[in-house]
Amino acid sequence: MSDIALVYRDACMAELSAIKPGNVHMFADGHGMVVQDFIKSADASAQNIATPNLSVGERILSSIKSTWDAVGCNTNLGIVLLTAPMIQAAYSKDGFSQKTLQDVLNNLTVEDAVKAYDAISMAMPAGVGEAETHDVHQMPQVTLLEAMKSASDRDLIAQQYANGYQDIFNLGVMTYQHYLVKWERSAWAVTATYLAFLAAFEDSHIARKYGKEIAQAIQQESKNHFQHFTSQENPKLYQATLLAWDIDLKKRCINPGTSADLTVATILANNLILG
Repeated sequence: MSDIALVYRDACMAELSAIKPGNVHMFADGHGMVVQDFIKSADASAQNIATPNLSVGERILSSIKSTWDAVGCNTNLGIVLLTAPMIQAAYSKDGFSQKTLQDVLNNLTVEDAVKAYDAISMAMPAGVGEAETHDVHQMPQVTLLEAMKSASDRDLIAQQYANGYQDIFNLGVMTYQHYLVKWERSAWAVTATYLAFLAAFEDSHIARKYGKEIAQAIQQESKNHFQHFTSQENPKLYQATLLAWDIDLKKRCINPGTSADLTVATILANNLILG
């Protein structure tokens, strides 16, 4: 594997190593999926997403094809959509930064959109229906950036394309670095980052499946847990509470999948910044 492929895989594995209530992680499977599916997905997609000299669209489509061949279900579409432009920026002559990432976004093409739409159709994510503009079930006529901008009011992944990944840099990386310093353990910093996203936004995956009201209710629960968890000097003292909430969310079939995707992108951004 290339260095960038390894950094991508490490970000996927770091996210799996942490407690993420409602989502699949090393402490608990859920939603008909097991941790091994996500490990296989990370392995399968790493080489494809980090192959040099590909377009963003090619990175997305080849990664989803390889994932589908490996596990036969959608485990990482959000991760791939978020990280493909980041990896493209990492290959730029100036290396990865918010500026080089914005350059990548500005140069996305209609062909990138075609390939991304193909990948989305293949992955069949839950709750993706028809849209008035740039429907994923139709051949795109706009660049991938324009398509994402049109969906940014209802999808947090599209919102990152539209705002230059501000939430990843300003909320995600800042939170991750703060709690890594405080607790000196990556897994706890990952949990804090995941909860920070879940507290800051209505998770798109929940909103698509269950509607805005449920997404807002989970956001409120998350704010409470984030506050109590991050006030701990020893985060392990809050572990049992988080695992109990994890069981409760899974009983309600609630999976904050988008918050998990944003967490992977945060770890990748942090590690690419560190070089």
